[in-house]
Amino acid sequence: MEDLDRRIRLLRTSRDTDAVIELGCDLVDAGRGREAEACFRRAAELGSPLGWFNLGNALAARGAAAEAVDAYEHALAGGESDAWLNLGLVLEDLGDLAGAERAFRGAGAAGDPAGLLELAFLLREQGRAEEAAVVAAGLAQNGHDTAAAVLASWRWAETRDPALEAQLRAGAGAFPATRTALAALLRDTGRTGEARWFLECGAKRGERESWLPLGNLYVDDLGDVESAEEAFRAGLAAGDPYCHHNLAVLLAGRGDLDGAIEHLRLGAAEGDELAARTLADLEG
Repeated sequence: MEDLDRRIRLLRTSRDTDAVIELGCDLVDAGRGREAEACFRRAAELGSPLGWFNLGNALAARGAAAEAVDAYEHALAGGESDAWLNLGLVLEDLGDLAGAERAFRGAGAAGDPAGLLELAFLLREQGRAEEAAVVAAGLAQNGHDTAAAVLASWRWAETRDPALEAQLRAGAGAFPATRTALAALLRDTGRTGEARWFLECGAKRGERESWLPLGNLYVDDLGDVESAEEAFRAGLAAGDPYCHHNLAVLLAGRGDLDGAIEHLRLGAAEGDELAARTLADLEG
């Protein structure tokens, strides 16, 4: 703490942008975001593209998205191509999907595969599944393991083809949805124990996506309602709103209608259409 304060005093009027940026990064690590932002802003004002890039990151971190966009654009104008990806992410959050697509394509053109993967996700979310698959396949052909895993999970969702098992196994550790797709394939082909093992591994690794199918496996295949409830509650704690509906079904099944309605209302409020329909049926 004392060393950081001393460095702040020494660099207050410095024109050494590298030293100012280094101090800003150390302040970020110390949880002193506002002071870090001031360092990055000084470096940016001194003409450093890297300063603009770090300033954009600091602004995005505190929710100043529009200001972050401006900072990233200054960084790009100065030749800091790493800003393309973060610019795309901020524009997507702002709802500027055309701008986000342009930025992700810019990241890809600059040689950043992460930008192309984000482009694939963006295209798929817009209903442009074939274009998304082409982008992901191109990355996979160039040895990008996560893209290969993503592509396998998409193909499973579209075809439920058991022939995808090898691809899903190869990608299960690279992308959470690929793990859950593999588990679904294993359940479909009667290998419940192995499906359970993969989902429990995902849950232990902190993969939010594993909790809902794990809870469903417990209740549907094993008749273990207590473990299912624990899984659904863990999924909610991890941020999966779709667990509200399945937990509500369990609660209703044991006569706790008030608890069920509460969770259905929470799920509906977070955009789960199934929860909303079930709630309407119960209240109707």
